[in-house]
Amino acid sequence: MISHTLNKWRTVLVAFVLVTVTACQQAPVTGRSQFILIPESQDASLGLSAYREILSKSEISRDQELNERVRRVGRRIAAVSQHPEYEWEFTVINDDNPNAFALPGGKVGVNTGLFKVAKNDDQLAAVMAHEVGHAIARHGSERVSQQMAVQLGLAGLGIAASTQTDNAAQYVHLAAQLATLGLVLPFSRNQESEADHIGLLYMAEAGYDPREAVNLWRNFEAFGGGRPPEFLSTHPSPGTRIQRLQSLMPEAYAIYQQRTGY
Repeated sequence: MISHTLNKWRTVLVAFVLVTVTACQQAPVTGRSQFILIPESQDASLGLSAYREILSKSEISRDQELNERVRRVGRRIAAVSQHPEYEWEFTVINDDNPNAFALPGGKVGVNTGLFKVAKNDDQLAAVMAHEVGHAIARHGSERVSQQMAVQLGLAGLGIAASTQTDNAAQYVHLAAQLATLGLVLPFSRNQESEADHIGLLYMAEAGYDPREAVNLWRNFEAFGGGRPPEFLSTHPSPGTRIQRLQSLMPEAYAIYQQRTGY
């Protein structure tokens, strides 16, 4: 029994090492090392499928002026990204929640509630550039890959703990909680910060004033709403984002000045 368990554990360990070695990539702009198991060639189909499902369950805005504004700003941002050739789509959804989302392959949704805090095109560009940054950095595929690795690790722990059946379930449950607090949530916050970084440079390159990204997050901070403590959230707090954006502003504003002459 013990020998059989050890063999299964070795199989899980070897599989984990192999996927770790073969799935290392680098994020654009920041150069951060990434762990992505999904081939880039599958991003478009996965993103399109998820996009269609979301839109089928949503109320699409019929405001032509608002949709055209979002498409115009989004396309201008996408044009300066590393992948302008993606089949970019930008859709406005009737939803009072001030939010937006990006899916693999360049599918972006923007809620009408966002315009409660995005007061001008430059602030809208900060959001659009952030979402384009998510798509370009393949954050969706990275999250899925990271969750797959966590599940593989938990499966291995379950095999290892199976020799102590009295505590096996408790070990796996505790490990899952620790993985969420220690890996999954911080990892997601890192992605958000990276998308802020990439997006700030994209919006500047596209000719939008990067200083408005700070004003956007000040608007979010003033908008309020209940938020969990930052260490339990998948997103940095507005104050943290503002500090980070301000530290990146000299680089972004230099790009903006070069691009616009202002």
